[in-house]
Amino acid sequence: MILPRFPQLRETVSATTRPRRAGEEDGVDYWFLSDDEFERRVQAGEFLEWVSYVGNRYGTLRSEVDRIRADDGAALLELETKGALAVKDEIPGAVTIFVTAPIEELERRLHERATESMGEIDERLAMARDQKLQAEEFHCVVLNDDLDRASAELEGVVRGELEAVGRLSRT
Repeated sequence: MILPRFPQLRETVSATTRPRRAGEEDGVDYWFLSDDEFERRVQAGEFLEWVSYVGNRYGTLRSEVDRIRADDGAALLELETKGALAVKDEIPGAVTIFVTAPIEELERRLHERATESMGEIDERLAMARDQKLQAEEFHCVVLNDDLDRASAELEGVVRGELEAVGRLSRT
């Protein structure tokens, strides 16, 4: 919801080893890589961060951040906690925002999405509980229990950070 409000903010396309879902496009939704190709790129140092998550590997290619920066954009990375904290350590000035929802709401959303098995849903919920314990390591936390309120809060954080680094005029 906030991306249209900040034209300089551009989301990176993550790489993954998970199978492509119906309607997903390579290079748009994810860069879909084989296990061997993902590992080759890890060994070559092409990833800014990468993690194993629910039986698959996910990561951000350095080339994605470079592509956005070359176009004078600000890179937005959507990551799980381990990846976000790795980026925080790797890139000075990176701002980390922990977006969370009540566990009951996460469970409802996963069931409604209907793309994971019951075992995968249980694994994701257990991981979400563990990840909430790391929230204090992030610059700020946004509770996504009400979409409009959470969006407004997130917009305020992003606006403040872009203003602080001179990427947004104060209006």
